[in-house]
Amino acid sequence: MIELMITVGQKFPEFKKTACISLEEGEEFTEIADDILDNDVDQWTTMFWWPKDFTFVCPTEIAAFNDSFDEFRDRDCTLIGASTDSEFVHLAWRNDHEDLRDLKYPMLADTSKSLAEELGILEPNEKVAYRATFIIDPDGIIRWVSVNDLNVGRNVDEVIRVLDALQTDELCPCNWEKGEETLTA
Repeated sequence: MIELMITVGQKFPEFKKTACISLEEGEEFTEIADDILDNDVDQWTTMFWWPKDFTFVCPTEIAAFNDSFDEFRDRDCTLIGASTDSEFVHLAWRNDHEDLRDLKYPMLADTSKSLAEELGILEPNEKVAYRATFIIDPDGIIRWVSVNDLNVGRNVDEVIRVLDALQTDELCPCNWEKGEETLTA
């Protein structure tokens, strides 16, 4: 059975999941729910998924998103990383991998794979999430989706560029960058 991927214009699904947020004992985990996506404070959300912890491509992306954390925050955008591994695996990986120890955003654990499945990003053979990225507006509506095959890392600068373009609420031409002219109809 082929699952359809959720896409632009649709409401991001409801969820409540545990996330790894810290390496401090007693403060490692918290629950994150979909209510952060539907708010009154004009907060955007970028949620990006990777296939597996303790792999090779994934930490390069996770570290790149972390390096750009302040850029997302400056754009009133919450950043959430996610995979189908457990919060305990996330914690072990963060403890083990030097580039992941000081993450500024949560690592969501979708151990039931229910959210990945509802999003339509669950790879059918290995049952892990594709490298999917969702930009969600303050009303909880998906405004951009990008999905890469398991072996190909994404470009964080492109995610930020698209976020900038979406936040203008104007027509942005090909290769548009923040600060450039937008188009008029």
